[in-house]
Amino acid sequence: MNIAWQHFTPWASLAGGMLIGLAAALLILFNGRIAGISGIVGGLLRPRSGDLGWRIAFLAGLIGTPLLYRLWQALPPVQIDAGTPALIVAGLLVGVGVRYGAGCTSGHGVCGLSRLSARSLAATCAFMAAGFFTVYLLRHL
Repeated sequence: MNIAWQHFTPWASLAGGMLIGLAAALLILFNGRIAGISGIVGGLLRPRSGDLGWRIAFLAGLIGTPLLYRLWQALPPVQIDAGTPALIVAGLLVGVGVRYGAGCTSGHGVCGLSRLSARSLAATCAFMAAGFFTVYLLRHL
């Protein structure tokens, strides 16, 4: 196994994690909502009165932030080592997992764990175990 030490960025990673935590805390503090992306997008598909604006603003921030970042520094190159069929199957499996797990990694892993939710701890452990198993299966067997 090789480690690309030139891509080891602990300070940038720490800053990014702190910004994610701050955004999640502010959303629950000011809006009473969990920053789970699947729930935010799902709410756009079945909008309720007065519930649309903050969802659109949140997603606009997710999409717009890299565009703003690009004004100061080049975005890193994106390399996807999977074909289209594999990406489609992976996306469908993630969608099914989100429904069965009652939320996504951001909702459970960031917001649920910070609220000390036992259900989120179980879900996050299951996400991680599935990820470890999949990488081992696809890269080592």
